[in-house]
Amino acid sequence: MKIAEDLYSYIWTNPYENNCNSYYLGGKVQALIDPGLKKHVPGLLEKMEADGIRAENIRYVINTHCHPDHYQGAESFNGPGIERGLHREEIAFLDTIGRDMFQWFELDFPEVDINLPLSEGDIALGGESFQILLIPGHSPGSIGLYWPERRVLISGDVVFDQNVGRTDFPGGDSALLKESIRRLAALDVDLLLPGHMGIVAGDDKVSNNFRLIINRIFPYL
Repeated sequence: MKIAEDLYSYIWTNPYENNCNSYYLGGKVQALIDPGLKKHVPGLLEKMEADGIRAENIRYVINTHCHPDHYQGAESFNGPGIERGLHREEIAFLDTIGRDMFQWFELDFPEVDINLPLSEGDIALGGESFQILLIPGHSPGSIGLYWPERRVLISGDVVFDQNVGRTDFPGGDSALLKESIRRLAALDVDLLLPGHMGIVAGDDKVSNNFRLIINRIFPYL
């Protein structure tokens, strides 16, 4: 679904099966963020096709972290002409205990050719300027993708609408999660696009959402 110029959201709403939200940045960027579980990729591509987005035009697949419900589907985009991104810290995590999570959930481990190892800092995608933010806590190499010009933040599973990502998986850390959320709260954001649940739109609502989380949820982390 188109939510703004060159910006599309595919919110996962099935309450009986887990998967993540996926986002597509169109225009010159042509980046798919978090393709989700592999078995749901065909359905995702059908929805994108209905929005006029052709699979062969995808230039980037950016993963906010390597948990199966976000990352497994990246295997479907191993073809030439696509850059597949994951933070270097998350690559290292995936090479150790991170890969075990696929077995725990009885899922096949994806063979993804990561040819765009990400580091914190500025990055150009399709000529547009973004910032990669390393925001550990949910997983060691979780990232936020911030689009300053559009005031858009894709937060993965670090922060949601009135909630935060869990920290009881391997590599989770409540203290780091709180630091990461405080860092995100300082950004100028008009559109918060989380890895699960709904979008938070409007700078006042985004600010209030961070305030609620810090005041009401942080004491329990």
